[in-house]
Amino acid sequence: MLLETLLKQEDDQDQDEGAWNISMAGGTCLGLVAWTVTLEFVPLVLRFIKENIAKPDWRQREAATYAFGSILEGPSPDKLMPIVNVALNFMLNALTKDPNNHVNDSTAWTLGRIFELFHGSTVESPIITNANCQQMLTVLFQSMKDVPNVAEKALAKGYEDTGSSSLLSPFFQDIVWALLIVTHRVDAGESRLQTAAYETLNEVARCSADETVPTVLQRVPVIMMELNNTVEAQKLSSEEKARQNESQGLLCGCLQVIIQKLGVCEPTKHLFMQYADQVCAITVGVVGDICRALEEKILPYCDGIMTQLLKDLSSNQLHRSVKPPIFSCFGDIALAIGENFEKYLIYAMPTLQGAAEVSTHTSGADDEMTEYMNMLRNEILEAYSGYCTSLSLFLINLFLCVVRDDVVTKTAVGLLGDLADALGGDAGPLISQAVASKNFLNECLSSDDHLTKESADWAQLAVSRAVAG
Repeated sequence: MLLETLLKQEDDQDQDEGAWNISMAGGTCLGLVAWTVTLEFVPLVLRFIKENIAKPDWRQREAATYAFGSILEGPSPDKLMPIVNVALNFMLNALTKDPNNHVNDSTAWTLGRIFELFHGSTVESPIITNANCQQMLTVLFQSMKDVPNVAEKALAKGYEDTGSSSLLSPFFQDIVWALLIVTHRVDAGESRLQTAAYETLNEVARCSADETVPTVLQRVPVIMMELNNTVEAQKLSSEEKARQNESQGLLCGCLQVIIQKLGVCEPTKHLFMQYADQVCAITVGVVGDICRALEEKILPYCDGIMTQLLKDLSSNQLHRSVKPPIFSCFGDIALAIGENFEKYLIYAMPTLQGAAEVSTHTSGADDEMTEYMNMLRNEILEAYSGYCTSLSLFLINLFLCVVRDDVVTKTAVGLLGDLADALGGDAGPLISQAVASKNFLNECLSSDDHLTKESADWAQLAVSRAVAG
């Protein structure tokens, strides 16, 4: 009866990631029975598989394949190994030759379980050998070009640390490039395909043999270029921004795994340092993107982020090319958290003012230094842009606040006048259209505190000049 439920598939079950039906429930129950009863249960299932695996009806072929994949965990691997070895070639052929997508989906899933459960140091006779390794990879590479739900399951599991050498080492570069190609598929957003490809890439890098570490190192500039492209992307729709944020998270995770792998390998540890500055600069850009995407939700983490960024600015070990993006990141944080950035201004402004002063000294600079100074100026402007937005939000909320003392009120109206005086006609339209600013100024003009009224008179004069243009 349990096996019969596997034949009750739905036509679109492989297209819906959250699908759950009688067939899937039956397969889950079958797996639990195999885990509990172990080997005694296997002959009954094998009889069902033999009766249905070659039938013309896709439902019977898929049910047989699903049944086999469901009983692989529970019975002793050593006892199942002869059966799995016989089934492996059949499964590899079926994955590329069966015309039905449902069958291919279950076949890819079953092969993934075989590689996960029957290969590794804990298995006496691993399923992957020198004799079949190339055939398996050829089939998997072909299936990674299939529809997303099949391709996602063809990203085989079962990688583990291999030490100095591995069966996969001769094919390592082909594996990495095949996975990178998957991440760029136009339909990579379906069936978690892009996420699964990056997760598999991470596992491949983490478990790579010592002899393939130089190839891992070669992936660093590729990943950094991909990450930099996401940072530089502008004018994105909400949907595109969501994809951008997801891609940045996946790329950062990939870069982290590669750095950890190279960091414990002496021959490449020093070679990796040539990319360290570029990695830091791109990472700072990603932090800024994350802040803009999360907006005020980033606030609980800002103390830690700002502390680290300020430390980086004062570091003599950090290359100068990393520091300009930090100023831009300050602006991104200010834009994200608005008036809440006020408490960081006392620390951020002196560094920005110092950098602005440095950027004015360009006499006798060579082309490289001139390019650096222009980059520095641009990032300083980005920072000030964020600060101004943050400051304006802070002031508006302060103007609307009814709980403030005379000292704060006097200082605020004085700042309003200073801004109007400094910006002149450029500030006129902004001030004249800001109801909160006008009401606050009128409030201060009628204040009983003579110091506040004195500052308000000055502010009114400056504002009038600005509005007049």
